[in-house]
Amino acid sequence: MDITFRDRKLEKTCNDFKQLQKAHGEKQARKIRQRLDELHAADSLADISHLPPQRRHQLSGDRKGQFSVDVVFPYRLLFLPANNPLPLIEGGGLYLSKITIILILGVEDTHE
Repeated sequence: MDITFRDRKLEKTCNDFKQLQKAHGEKQARKIRQRLDELHAADSLADISHLPPQRRHQLSGDRKGQFSVDVVFPYRLLFLPANNPLPLIEGGGLYLSKITIILILGVEDTHE
């Protein structure tokens, strides 16, 4: 998949392991980098497992439309599908196998 970032600062941090490590610690930085590599290697969002270890999850509530994958509990890598237009399934929902571009929003504890 193609990966874009919310802003230049986040892109620079995610693509420089030393900066990623400084921002999140070594263990978390390694998991974030691993998840980014997995997302980049996937052909579409459907290729990312909804089961552990990635545990792709579509969020709800005030985060409706966002997805996340696990990093180090309780943190998750948050992203949005960025295809334009979004590939919608008739009757609602997203056609995950046609989502090939994502926008990384950041790493957060979504349980707070």
